[in-house]
Amino acid sequence: MKFARIVFLIAGIYGILVIAPQYFLEQTLAQQSQHPFYHPEYFYGFLGVTLAWQIVFLMIASDPIRFRPIMFAALVEKLGFGVAIPILYVLHRVPLNMMAAACIDLVLLVLFVMAIFGTAKVKT
Repeated sequence: MKFARIVFLIAGIYGILVIAPQYFLEQTLAQQSQHPFYHPEYFYGFLGVTLAWQIVFLMIASDPIRFRPIMFAALVEKLGFGVAIPILYVLHRVPLNMMAAACIDLVLLVLFVMAIFGTAKVKT
């Protein structure tokens, strides 16, 4: 249980530190990618949903046994980005630096799976 608590706490804090500042970086990110954001609603929608998940991770960290069922949905959150970005990279649709972010999500995915198995042994 302690492992799950630490994993989800780190994931939540890390995610907030990475996602929240992006609310103020739309123009900078558009300039860096050399493409304007034609649909900013997708950008801000992604940020909002992703930031909400970071709060869910913090909730899971507060009581991993109680919130264990939500850990399975957390796998989907990490899987979506962690799998999509390598595919997009192979198709030359995202730059290499996005692969680093995807790798972090894949590492967290593995840690989340370990947390799920670790909490399965704990009796409520």
